[in-house]
Amino acid sequence: MAARFAGFPPEALRFFRSLERNNRREWFQARKQIFEEKVRAPMIELVEAVNQELLTFAPEHVTEPREAIYRIYRDTRFSSDKTPYKTHIAANFPRRGFPKHTAAGYYFGISPKEVEIAAGIYMPGPDELRLVRAFLAEHHAEIRRIIHEPNLRVLMGELQGEQLARAPQGYPAGHPAEDLLRYKQWYFYVTLEPELATTPELLPEIVRRFRLMKPFVEAMNRPLVEQRRAAAPRPAFTLPARAGRRRAL
Repeated sequence: MAARFAGFPPEALRFFRSLERNNRREWFQARKQIFEEKVRAPMIELVEAVNQELLTFAPEHVTEPREAIYRIYRDTRFSSDKTPYKTHIAANFPRRGFPKHTAAGYYFGISPKEVEIAAGIYMPGPDELRLVRAFLAEHHAEIRRIIHEPNLRVLMGELQGEQLARAPQGYPAGHPAEDLLRYKQWYFYVTLEPELATTPELLPEIVRRFRLMKPFVEAMNRPLVEQRRAAAPRPAFTLPARAGRRRAL
């Protein structure tokens, strides 16, 4: 049976609009119950519905709501913006066994300004960068077929991500995959009208785009998954127990 989600209540977007104007602990604490009931509770319901759909095409990305949903509290330690709260709510569905953002995963976010939908690799570490670039250098034709798929381009646009000015170290200028190798992130990202969030169409719009991005996500994760499997310790070999003692000669 297909999952269903009625949409966020209008109070959810109104809450975030007010939070943008009153981003202070005192204001938020006095209205925390509104956040819990009108924002967080529907978000949990939506994540559960997305998980139900992921089971049918990307089960390795099913993520419990408490792990998928980002905290409302901002990390202000290294930011000049000291406002304590985010003015949106978002969820991430990483590949099981990998930290968020290091491998390709799925993402969506809700705010009064837009609905965000994305998938790909957002914050790979040095090891992930090395593995993905080696994979792209060899399989760039396959990746190009995936990212140029017409329906994907219509609904998600072009491949995005921060890029180097030239080919990375170890790859010559003019390499046939140079345009792909220069990326430091690889993802698709689109924004839709915020009013979508309050309608039953939100869930199918998210899932439709997640399905389209599945071949890209799986391809980008392939070198990471293969490397992890190769590095996994093999079970020790033991001789089977004898059924009984040999008869004496």
